Amino acid sequence: ISDNWPGYSLDLFTYPQHYYGDLEYVLIPHGIIVDRTEQLAKDIMQDIGDNDIVVLCVLKGGYKFCADLVEHIKNLSRNSERFISMKVDFVRLKSY
Repeated sequence: ISDNWPGYSLDLFTYPQHYYGDLEYVLIPHGIIVDRTEQLAKDIMQDIGDNDIVVLCVLKGGYKFCADLVEHIKNLSRNSERFISMKVDFVRLKSY
């Protein structure tokens, strides 16, 4: 996405009424984020082979993304011939 891209028009989306007047445009729709997260999970499954993985989640800002990614990996693992063992740990950072 280029820096001067105006985003998607709000007319294309349904969103809660309490956001009316506060939003000007949508930069990245939720469906695109979900699709990319699913693709990232597939890439991880392909790259790790038969190894177990440890997921390290940065607390606060990264929790929702991490939870979604782990869920996609679990679903892929359940539906494949191989089971991937996963451990999730959390870290809190003072500064990014």
